[in-house]
Amino acid sequence: MNFSEILTFTKELKRFCKKYKSVPDDLAEFKKIISHIPIGASKHFHVIAHRQNIQIVKARFFCRYLKGSSLRIIYAYYESKKHIEFIELYFKGNKPNEDYDRIEKYIKDNT
Repeated sequence: MNFSEILTFTKELKRFCKKYKSVPDDLAEFKKIISHIPIGASKHFHVIAHRQNIQIVKARFFCRYLKGSSLRIIYAYYESKKHIEFIELYFKGNKPNEDYDRIEKYIKDNT
């Protein structure tokens, strides 16, 4: 499985890595999980959009530093290419929902 990330995700990731030291290791573990089951197999994963051969998935991102599932991660899964691109990472306490405008723009630019 190939992974990439959009620029705004990279910035968010850097901010969270400074604040929560376990995020890089947690992301590596998350990548291992979604490499085997890209759209998830539990209540912690939810496909929020499906277009042609791209699926946008929202998942709980477990951070050991936070001792819980307060972070959310949004990513695009390209089934035909076996590729995952990370779109958004946010803290559930500060922002109740994902950035719909960013997701719509991403879908529009990539379909």
